Amino acid sequence: MVEEKLLASIKENIEEVIQRKTPLSISLWQEFIDLHPADIAKFLTNLSADLRNRLFVAITGELSCEVFKELSESMQVQVLSFLNDNGKVDALSCLTVDEMTDLFENLSDDELKKYLNLLHKNDREKVLSLMQFDPESAGGIMDIEVLALQDDFTVHKSIQLIQRLQVKKELHRQIFVVNKKKQLVGYIMLEDLVLQKAEALLSTFMQENELVAQADEDQESIAQKMVHYKMMIMPVVGNDNYFLGIIPGDTLVDIIEEEASEDIYRMSAMQPIKGTYFEDSFWQLLSRRSYILIALLLAQSLSSFIIEFHEALLAGFLIRFITMLVSTGGNASSQTSAIIIQGMASGEISQDNIKRFFKREICLALVMGLILGSVAFVRVYLTSYHLLGSVAVSLSLFSIVVVSMAIGSSFPFLLKRLNLDPAYSAGPVLATLMDVLGLFIYCMISKHFF
Repeated sequence: MVEEKLLASIKENIEEVIQRKTPLSISLWQEFIDLHPADIAKFLTNLSADLRNRLFVAITGELSCEVFKELSESMQVQVLSFLNDNGKVDALSCLTVDEMTDLFENLSDDELKKYLNLLHKNDREKVLSLMQFDPESAGGIMDIEVLALQDDFTVHKSIQLIQRLQVKKELHRQIFVVNKKKQLVGYIMLEDLVLQKAEALLSTFMQENELVAQADEDQESIAQKMVHYKMMIMPVVGNDNYFLGIIPGDTLVDIIEEEASEDIYRMSAMQPIKGTYFEDSFWQLLSRRSYILIALLLAQSLSSFIIEFHEALLAGFLIRFITMLVSTGGNASSQTSAIIIQGMASGEISQDNIKRFFKREICLALVMGLILGSVAFVRVYLTSYHLLGSVAVSLSLFSIVVVSMAIGSSFPFLLKRLNLDPAYSAGPVLATLMDVLGLFIYCMISKHFF
């Protein structure tokens, strides 16, 4: 609460705070820079581009680095565009090579060339080597600035190397071991360097790597494996088992969060938003959301053609139950697709058990159709005392539920075969499809009773 009041006061006096010429502005500034870098970055995100850039420039030293690292990639690009070349170099030096690579993925070719020229030759070569990988592959998300020890090193030599390089290289509890050809041969734990004798060779007590990621392997597949096997670090290798880097636990969290966010957007039939909501312009948001709604509108218009063609049949008694039938069909298909999408995302449902899954879903669809059809028969008959109409509605609902659950369970697999995200099969897309199919089924069955 105190923090919110402070940020509100800073926003009200933002010009004075930037200039820091009055006792109040100096006091607010001191409280501002005492905040956690993540909170400062969040505050900057909610400012206009001009104020954000000016306030960021006013932040100096190590805090400037910490705040810059907390900004989203798109926001970092905006801030960099405001800085002079020296400021750009200072800001980029705050990032690791893999973080710079992720940032540069958002740049045009001309901008990329300009920023690469600002980097030290060694960093530039590392960035270019990482950019050859797909951004969502193991090679695209791995950390290459990690310590690896050689298998013919002694414990004593390894400790000396760690002490000398720990500032420059990322140090984890699990340390990977390579041979002279830089091929991954195993790993040791950090505590092994304390428990083993100083003259012991790493090759004598290192452990075998049970699982490794190939450089071109998809990040979602890697996340599933790391969660399943409870791994905090995954080594990444290239051709001939050449050690390239690692995927640490914090990257795993980022992957899971990113994949979950993308699935939520796609289940709502829209393209995922990069960065935060307010970082996208009005026109970007409009384009992401409007085209699919236009497509669904045109698809939904098929329902009007079906109604127009069967107008005489639907007039009167049958028209009262259209909404109930198509809504139930949409709900049944969405429910089924949600289950399979979650199962596919977690790895529980795969090609290995797909037959078992379909058998189970078919049985569920038949039983669910019978239950809902029976409820519909009772509901319609008690309100109308129309026997044929009640039978028509209940049979239609049974058929719609069975078809809906069949489509809901198979559609995600079809999209995956087409190299599309199965999450698109949930929500508006499937609901629209079942609205049209449900109405068609209702009309086809009702023709036999009226």
